[in-house]
Amino acid sequence: MGLFDWMFGQFIDVIEWMDDSQDTMVYRFPRHNNEIKYGAKLTVRESQMAIFVNEGIVADVLGAGIYELETKNLPIMTSLQHWHHGFNSPFKAEIYFVNTKRFTNLKWGTKNPIMVRDPEFSMVRLRAFGTYEIRITDPKQFMTEIVGTDHHFTVDEIDHQLTNLIVSKFATILGESNIPVLDLASNYENFSTYIFKKIAPYFGEYGLELTKILVENISLPENVEAALDKRTSREVTGNLDAHIQYQTGEALGSGKGSISDMVGMGAGLALGQQMTEKMNNNATNKNTPPPLPTRNSTMYHVALENVQEGPYDVRTIQLYIKQGLIQKDTLIWTEGLQNWVEARSVFEHYFNSTPPPIPQP
Repeated sequence: MGLFDWMFGQFIDVIEWMDDSQDTMVYRFPRHNNEIKYGAKLTVRESQMAIFVNEGIVADVLGAGIYELETKNLPIMTSLQHWHHGFNSPFKAEIYFVNTKRFTNLKWGTKNPIMVRDPEFSMVRLRAFGTYEIRITDPKQFMTEIVGTDHHFTVDEIDHQLTNLIVSKFATILGESNIPVLDLASNYENFSTYIFKKIAPYFGEYGLELTKILVENISLPENVEAALDKRTSREVTGNLDAHIQYQTGEALGSGKGSISDMVGMGAGLALGQQMTEKMNNNATNKNTPPPLPTRNSTMYHVALENVQEGPYDVRTIQLYIKQGLIQKDTLIWTEGLQNWVEARSVFEHYFNSTPPPIPQP
């Protein structure tokens, strides 16, 4: 070690960290040979915490404030007290600054579709993506579990692991939710809250806090979306035959070039076939014989309870006789008779075929 390097390490007595990267989570303060001067000033700002590591062990964690490094409870010593070691102190410490602010707009998403059961579509494959926010709440645990001896730890180094954690838990949560696919969009906010409650505890194992997670989109595979679009289009067009005829007319009237001509020709053939079928149907309808004419039957007027009823045909008269509405002495009249006559004189044979009333016990 040169004299200038030693002097530079010993007489710079301000230890602080100003972050302008926006993605640094942990930063080790660079000191020559990790030597900390006795009486140095340590500045820890809001949204920061400082960790002292002495001989590989986390010795202390300090929150926001200004500290003078001279108290005996800090595990550091300066080389100025150990001239007999050749200006190299055997007591060296490392200072790590931990960024405790929120790290926002972190992306998560499924690499492969997730197979789930759906009440309407039976089984579907879903993709999902969104954003999440985290911050460090336990610096010591985060150091020991994740950072280790990394002197400059950024979000990118843990983002992949956290995304895998979210996606793995998300698949289970999605299967347990039982929300139909078509209703997921209207439940994004509720779904995000539900996912947050289920996933947040796992972040605590790393000394982190999941402050927010948002579901921005849950989508179906392209082929399934295309099928749904076709189904929607059919429902929007309403009458399918009318829609086909309209599309055929458009193809015939607006096409240019050989491909359009071929499309128009095919559409014209389809339209011609439809017209031919309609003409054949009309011809068939014209060739259908009319219903058989009814026989000209004599119509009778009947005096029921001194009220003229009718005229009735013979079948109706026969029915009324069977029902007992017309008796033998009931007066009837038809064209050709000069006066009203009793029914027995005209329909004697109908009365004879009518069984007598059932005798009373």
